[in-house]
Amino acid sequence: MDHEALRIWSKRAADWAADYHASLRDRPVRAPLDPGAVARKLPPSPPETAEPMERIWADFQAIVPDGMTHWQHPRFFAYFPANAAPASMLAEQLVNAMACNALIWQTSPAATEIEQVMVDWLRQALGLPEGFVGTIHDSATNATLSAVLTMRERALGWRGLDEGLSGAPALRFYASAETHSSVDKAIRVAGIGQRNLVKVPTDATRAMTGAALAAAIAADRAAGLVPAGVILCAGGTSVGAFDRIADCVAVAQAEGLPTHVDAAWAGSAMICPEFRPLWAGVEGADSIVFNPHKWLGAQFDCSVQFLKDPGAQVRTLGLRPTYLETAGREEIVNFNEWTVPLGRRFRALKLWFVLRAYGLDGLRQRIRDHVRWAVAARDRLAALPGVEIVTEPRLSLFSFALETDAATEALLQRINDDGRVYLTQSRVDGRFVIRVQVGSFDCREEDVMLLSKTVQEMLASCSSGPLPSR
Repeated sequence: MDHEALRIWSKRAADWAADYHASLRDRPVRAPLDPGAVARKLPPSPPETAEPMERIWADFQAIVPDGMTHWQHPRFFAYFPANAAPASMLAEQLVNAMACNALIWQTSPAATEIEQVMVDWLRQALGLPEGFVGTIHDSATNATLSAVLTMRERALGWRGLDEGLSGAPALRFYASAETHSSVDKAIRVAGIGQRNLVKVPTDATRAMTGAALAAAIAADRAAGLVPAGVILCAGGTSVGAFDRIADCVAVAQAEGLPTHVDAAWAGSAMICPEFRPLWAGVEGADSIVFNPHKWLGAQFDCSVQFLKDPGAQVRTLGLRPTYLETAGREEIVNFNEWTVPLGRRFRALKLWFVLRAYGLDGLRQRIRDHVRWAVAARDRLAALPGVEIVTEPRLSLFSFALETDAATEALLQRINDDGRVYLTQSRVDGRFVIRVQVGSFDCREEDVMLLSKTVQEMLASCSSGPLPSR
């Protein structure tokens, strides 16, 4: 394929994309396939000679769309979404065409400087105070890893970078069980060890409190262990839990410990001032991460980390060999020094397009609608015989269950096999529950209301009423 052929096929791809999104409501949300079904349609060996694009395109249409779980489906209520607003898709096409590597300022000046401005636009949108700066990662996993590595080195006086961790003291990190598994992964990858991630008990609202955090730190200090950092939950993946951010930050500061707030999903909602009490005190944190790709329409991947002072993270992650210097620009920002990867995509462009194409008012309205519709869906489900609301809505996330785990699991399987909506599961106090999370960029009220209708029909389809235990 040459660039003239690309011109033709790009237009066909754009037409296909528009038709694909227009057809999503007519498709099952999740591919009704068994493992291996797609792989069996592919040749076992690569082609020795070039194939015509017509044949490649035909195979794509025949194999790929029906083999996908459709993350842009308006009735995708399972995981937190990976939204892709049309303006974001357009920006990504342009980024793909330029195919830049924004590893340092001189390799992509516009990418670096637009990233700086977009992070500040988002800081203002979320109501964070002046002084916070930041960078864009691929996902919250890498942002949290960057924060954990920085906390580790602060606790070790930056000796770990040169000497390694052999012989270093056991470092202790503190988080609640409601934090995402990416926190556990960061602890493991950073060489801290799973046993040194202290899961602090939560209160009746599933929040880590300042008192519980202080007790855990005191116990470790008494045992001769070295507290190193605190990771706080602002909108947990399971059921949307929020730690007592202000109280926990105050305890951490009194103990001389840095804090990282994981607001990967819920952070986007903070563009709406009425939701900000949920993370009250966040301005005291050292690091905050949220994912515009989850709820603001900037397609995956796009994760923003705010830093009160980037110096410690740059000291931890930054390397500047001669070939990565910008001559005569000693103080220039090179974002590869703020993140784990050296190579960096131009992720800021889609933020620029999305924020301008929809405006904060338009994005706020979408989030407010999703929260309102989730509450309405909760009420309709609660009215169905045998359905119990297990956790009440936190923003647009809640959970429900039937009388037994087996019945709940069977209902979930039936719902997802039906294909009109897609849900996923969690456990609350050991109980199997079904999560409902409203957040698809293009969903409408009728899409959300179809949820209770589908559940009602799946229950009624059982000859004996509610699904039996197995």
